[in-house]
Amino acid sequence: MSLRVVFLGPPGAGKGTQARQLAHEWGVPQVATGDMLREAVANTTPLGLEAKRYMDSGGLVPDAVVIGLVGERLAKPDAAPGCVLDGFPRTVAQAEALDRLLAQRGETLHAVVFFDVSRPELLRRLTGRRTCRQCGTGFHLVSAPPKVAGTCDTCGGELYQREDDAEATVGKRLDVYAKETAPLVAYYEREGVLRNVDASGPAAEVYAAIQRTIGKVAA
Repeated sequence: MSLRVVFLGPPGAGKGTQARQLAHEWGVPQVATGDMLREAVANTTPLGLEAKRYMDSGGLVPDAVVIGLVGERLAKPDAAPGCVLDGFPRTVAQAEALDRLLAQRGETLHAVVFFDVSRPELLRRLTGRRTCRQCGTGFHLVSAPPKVAGTCDTCGGELYQREDDAEATVGKRLDVYAKETAPLVAYYEREGVLRNVDASGPAAEVYAAIQRTIGKVAA
């Protein structure tokens, strides 16, 4: 059994949470470009310093940077049986680059799952997110608050709001998504691999819908 799937949707749609669960179930890596980029920023690598300028302003990191990261990740042995791509591709150019990367390996995508969530719900989710400075555990002030305000339940570290989760930046991120990333829906519709999932409900219901979708296409 193998699984190669893309999770497509706007910031705050819940792609990361669902990707981790699906990757674990299928025994394939979750390839999360956002996490890889933030790690590069934290390590102040040349890539990280370049990416930080775009991430802080809510813009998209240049294709060449992201494509290079993904290509290196897919070449690792643990990705041989497949992967769950989370946060990539984000543009049609990246989707075309991914097609070329997979073709070089004799592989294709099984499905592209589009997470459908309204803009008001996305704003609520994104502006309420908090992250632990110490261990990276995520919380939400409304749906998953910490037991003690401002303190991580896991390690006791300080919780903070990422710069790209501030209200002004969130609005810009969603605008950027609508302009630059939404065309991927049309691209993957033409490819015949797009599957829509209503991601506005509880996480368990969303995951069940994803399981039903993946079960029909993976082999």
